[in-house]
Order: sequence, then structure tokens, then C-alpha cells
Amino acid sequence: MADQAARPAREFVVEADGGSRGNPGPAGYGAVVLDAVTGECLVEAAEYLGVVTNNVAEYRGLLAGLRAARELDADATVHVRMDSKLVVEQMSGRWKIKHPDMKPLAAEAARVFPPGRVTYEWIPRASNKHADRLANEAMDAGARGEQWSPSGPTAEPDAGGAAGRTARGSRTGDRPAATVGGAAAPAGREPAAAPAGGRTGTGATERAEAATADTGSADAPAPGGRPTQTARAGAGSAAPGTVAGAASPGSTGGPRRSGDGSTAAVAGTGDCGGGDGGGQAAVGGGGAAEAERVARAARTGAETAVPRAAETPAEADVRAAKTVASPGWGPPDMGAPATFVLLRHGETPLTPQKRFSGSGGSDPSLSSVGREQAEKVAASLARRGTIEAVVASPLARTRETAGIVAARLGLEVAVEEGLRETDFGAWEGLTFGEVRDRYPGDLDAWLASPDAEPTGGGESFAATGVRVAATRDKLVAAYPGRTVLLVSHVTPIKTFLRLALGAPPESLFRMELSAASLSAVAYYADGGASVRLFNETSHLR
Repeated sequence: MADQAARPAREFVVEADGGSRGNPGPAGYGAVVLDAVTGECLVEAAEYLGVVTNNVAEYRGLLAGLRAARELDADATVHVRMDSKLVVEQMSGRWKIKHPDMKPLAAEAARVFPPGRVTYEWIPRASNKHADRLANEAMDAGARGEQWSPSGPTAEPDAGGAAGRTARGSRTGDRPAATVGGAAAPAGREPAAAPAGGRTGTGATERAEAATADTGSADAPAPGGRPTQTARAGAGSAAPGTVAGAASPGSTGGPRRSGDGSTAAVAGTGDCGGGDGGGQAAVGGGGAAEAERVARAARTGAETAVPRAAETPAEADVRAAKTVASPGWGPPDMGAPATFVLLRHGETPLTPQKRFSGSGGSDPSLSSVGREQAEKVAASLARRGTIEAVVASPLARTRETAGIVAARLGLEVAVEEGLRETDFGAWEGLTFGEVRDRYPGDLDAWLASPDAEPTGGGESFAATGVRVAATRDKLVAAYPGRTVLLVSHVTPIKTFLRLALGAPPESLFRMELSAASLSAVAYYADGGASVRLFNETSHLR
């Protein structure tokens, strides 16, 4: 006992990753524990999680890696390396965690080892191939209705599985060389190709927690009843739930219980298995070009595995909608963006007359044309199936439009005061020409400066901009990583677009926004934004 107490604590490197094909979608994680001194691979673990988001899968991979390291030596120090900047920054304490789904995961990870015994480092995805590969193997197994295992049969996978395996290239039986602090692990293993993996949040700027990147990520609650996690064992490995090979000091045999109730077995072989577990999965038809197309589809979510010629109009519409809401280009570690689909309300009796109709006027309801437009929008959005919440301005025309759409989608309508139209003061109900005739000086000043107010103490464009920016930040924080329909008015929607583009205030006069039109903006964890759609009216034809 004295000798055991006197031995120096071991040092481990944990590399972990997770992915979701759909975000949320079929997801899995992978984790590997390395000896920090020798680079020797000690444990591999992977699990299919069911339908969750990319960030949930990443946190679950971190938890699996930390727990495996603790089983090897509860007194060890651990250096975690992940390509998720979100997880690294949150666990390092530099980013706040506000999302209720992420708080328990982060808290659970923080309890695995005492404070100060775990450090975190962000690494590029190319340096995290080992864990990424395991995550994709878990997702491939889940697509086949199986649990992940180190060397299961190579079945004909579905589109998702094919994409994940094909992108890794030829499966030679040699796994990627693990790295410690940038140095390659012991020689003799050829590195595998970098996985594309079907991680619909990777290779692209992902989910925003908030405009300032300090809230929780876009994660759906993890479903219960997940498949059992099995740590990867080496050639001739013991059965799940046992310790295979020469166990490291401090390791224990038999199954252990994960915090979520799943059973995980640690394989302390010092070898981490007999390679990638099979030959390259087949991709039907098309050869290398088709394989790359399928892999690209899994990475970006911008295509389906079905050839375009086989698509029905409804399928094409769904694909187009997913493209609008897809992560886009940028850093691969931000999670899915918060996407706001901006719907201008349908026509009112004042709309075709082009009269000023703000928040200080008669508050007209929709006309019969406007109600028909709202029904067409509702049908289009229901067919696409991407809207997760509906938020509307408090004015009658927006609440009526939102109600028609929400009823079709089976959602409730939340009312947000910040989405109301600008108050046009004494100009309410007048045409532009009538304002020119009655208040020429005030109109000239209004056109020349965003700080000028309409006659009678209306709201300036500058004031509207401040209000919309605050509303944007509030809603991004409230709906991180989700696709939300915001039903609003001309000026607020143009302001959302102007702010996203960094355009000057005068750009408001250079945008045409039709009644019942759709625009879209995505917001990322680093505060960036991307305009995805502008003044789309094809659903009205």
C-alpha cells in the first residue's frame, strides 16, 4: 500500500469528439485516452446517441474520455484535446454556459476529476482524427441499428453511414497515429485520411449560443434508452464489460456506470484494438465522384444522398430549406447557428396603397389577400419542416399572420415587443407623396439622417436600430442553434439584414421587401452573422 501511495500520478491525454448528422440528428461520440509520456493508446470508447445535437455529442465524448481516464487512474492529471472550441472555452471557464441543456453536461464533466487536475486545449480537426473516426463509426453502427463495436461486420450502410465511411478513404486496418502535444505517437501506424464524417456542424461555422458567444449551445435534450457504450478492445479482446490485456495501474475490471445510466466497459490493452475494423464500405454507383458527393452531402447538409433527378418538388423544397438553415462556411467549432427566418406580414388594406403604417397608427388587420398570402406561407413552411418556434410583433397584422402559420405548423406564437414597426408619427396613414406635400422639410431631414424623427415625434431609424439589435441579442440567447420564424415589418426586417451585413443606415432605402416575403439570417457563437435569404416570394406564386 505504501508503494502504491508513493508512485507518481500518471498523466493522460484525452482526445474526444462528437458529431450529429442533422444537428440535431443521428449522433455519436468517440474518445481515446493516451499515455501523455509515451503516446501509447490506452482506451478507446464510442457510442451511438440517437438523435441529439453536435454539442451534446461533443460533451458526451468528453465525459466518456474523462471517465475512462479516471478508471485507469483516479489520481491522474489529464490534458483534454478537442476540436470543439465551444466545449474547450466553456470547460476552461472563459465562456459562460447559459443553455439549460448544456449546464448539467458541463457540471458532470467538471466533477469527474478534482478541480485543477484537468486542462483543456483546442486543436484543429485534422489533429483529432482518431476520436472523429470513432464518433463516425458509432454513427455508422447506429444507422445499421447496431451498437458500436471495434470490428463488427461491414454491412451495406445507408446514405449517412456510407458518407461517414467513404470520406475516411481506404480502411487499411491501421488507425491514425495519435498525437501528444503535436508529436506523433509510436511509429508503425499509417495515419488514416481525415474523416469527413457527416458531422453537419463541422467544416462550417456552427451553432450560436448568443451573439457574444457566451451562452449555452444548441442542444436538444438527450433521449433516454440509449444503446450501451462499449470501449474499444484490441485484437483478441475480452468480452464487453471486462478489462482486456494488461490493465494499467489503478484500473478496475468489469462494467462501470456512466452518469446517464449507460454501461461502459474499459479495455486497457495499451493497443486500442486491431485497426479500423474492416474494408472500405461500398457506395453504390457513381464510383469516386459519387462517393465524394455523398461525403460532401453529409458534411454540409446541403444535399441529400438521393440524386437530384429523383427528387420530387416537395423533396427539392425541403433540401432548399435545409440549405438556407445549414451552418455555412467558417470555423468548425461554433455549433449550429441560430437562424432567424424573417417573415413580413401579409397585406393590409394600406399595403397596396403604399401608405406609412407603423406602430403608432390604426393597427390594421390583414386583408383577404393578406390572409391568403399567410396561408401560402404556412403551407410552404410546413412542407419544409425547418421552423422550430414562431415569434411575432405585437401588432394585429403580424399576430394574425403568425397565427395562421403557427396553426399549420402546430406551434404556439410568442409575442416580442421589439419586433414592432417603427412609429411614423404624424405620417401614419399617409402616402409618401402626401408627406412630401405636407412636411417637405421633415421628410428631407428624415431621408438625410438616421437620427431624424418623423413629424410629430415618431421613431428615428437610429432608435429602431438600437431596439432591433437588443431584440436580436435577446432572441439569439433564447433560441440558440434553432430555426425561428420572426413575423415582423418592413423596417425591423431590413434592420436585421442591415446589421448582419454591416451596411450603413441609408441601405434601408435600397432594399425592396414584399408583403409575405421571407428573408433569413444566421447568427454564430463568435458574434458573426450571415444573410441566407432575401425577399423570397416564390411561395406566393
